[in-house]
Amino acid sequence: MSGLLLETVERHRSGEAVGVYSVCSAHPLVIEASVMQVLGEDGYLLVEATSNQVDQFGGYTGMKPLDFRALVLGLAERRGLPGDRVVLGGDHLGPNRWRGLPAEEAMGHAGDLVALYVASGFTKIHLDCSMACTDDTEPLDDEVVAERAATLAARAEREASGDEIVYVVGTEVPVPGGAHEALGKLTPTSAGAARATLAAHEEAFRAGGLDGAWERVVALVVQPGVEFDLERVIDYEESATEELRRVLEDRGRLIFEAHSTDYQTRANLAALVRNHWAVLKVGPALTFAMREALFALAAIEDEIVAEEERSELVSVVDRRMREEPGYWEGYYPGGPEAQRLLRRYSYSDRIRYYWSHPDVEGARKRLFTNLAHQKIPQTLLSQYLPLQYERVRLGRLDCAPEALVFDRVRDTLEDYSAACNQTTREARL
Repeated sequence: MSGLLLETVERHRSGEAVGVYSVCSAHPLVIEASVMQVLGEDGYLLVEATSNQVDQFGGYTGMKPLDFRALVLGLAERRGLPGDRVVLGGDHLGPNRWRGLPAEEAMGHAGDLVALYVASGFTKIHLDCSMACTDDTEPLDDEVVAERAATLAARAEREASGDEIVYVVGTEVPVPGGAHEALGKLTPTSAGAARATLAAHEEAFRAGGLDGAWERVVALVVQPGVEFDLERVIDYEESATEELRRVLEDRGRLIFEAHSTDYQTRANLAALVRNHWAVLKVGPALTFAMREALFALAAIEDEIVAEEERSELVSVVDRRMREEPGYWEGYYPGGPEAQRLLRRYSYSDRIRYYWSHPDVEGARKRLFTNLAHQKIPQTLLSQYLPLQYERVRLGRLDCAPEALVFDRVRDTLEDYSAACNQTTREARL
């Protein structure tokens, strides 16, 4: 399926302002909404699992690569999206999960990780070895990072059948998933640093006899100056990347890949695509939109369902977060009230780590069941989900809880679709 991505890259490098958005989420509701969005376009679905979500031991989702593949393709089949319109990718594959080990041991695990992703049918592989292990001197220099990436590429090539794998190299700063602390002005990657990263990786690939693999490196991850922290979004400034964009002028079909594009405006996303960030990754913004819809439905439930029958979804998920604070405690500062607000509403959306817990998922199912058995008053829909209210009024959307959540997630995906110049066939407000 990497041919679909290569076609996008070729069109972009030939002068078309086209790109593709990459859905970086493991939540079934988000993935299914993404499938529905692609069905209304002439494009394809690119879904990527991150190395902390999905690995050979199950990651924080409990899924291995084959499990994730089955989830995505199963949801695509359910909605009628052909499997040949789905591209699977692996994000930040490298020693990140094993940074607490010596480099040799961590890289052994990373090699197994990459091999398993490739063997499971993932064809877009982001190699990221920028993180230091316990016996490394920080920060790692470009040559060490590149040599380790080439080592993983060699492992991937041994596992691959033919030349279907395409690679992405480089990383962004701050770390994936949004900044952990409040940010000031964010400086884009310098043109010199981008060229040095490319040169080091090319040299390492060719030194390792991976010339063919290097020709399939299609994207470089650099920081275009976009990011989000707990309560703030740093917007893209086109003028700040003029020199950086020139790095690709003599680089054949190579394009940039932008991470942490969540919460950017539609205009900013379109500007990124025009300026060669032809792959736009989005993750927390999608689960943020899903959470907004679920919380809105919970508020509606409070109005129309007897107290003893309510799901209490908001309380259930917050209690789970307080009982198991490992995924948010080191990220959300302040006193109890400040932390309560951040747990529920922060842009970094650490709540996304808790939706799959059995008690939280049980509350979500009860919420859907309760509202499926009620007629949601249009006045309450207008109060809590106004865009969905308009579509229900116009007969374009079913007033069912699952459909309302899908539609809210698609509001965010619409911005990416428009920015990437996907052709939308469905009429949506």
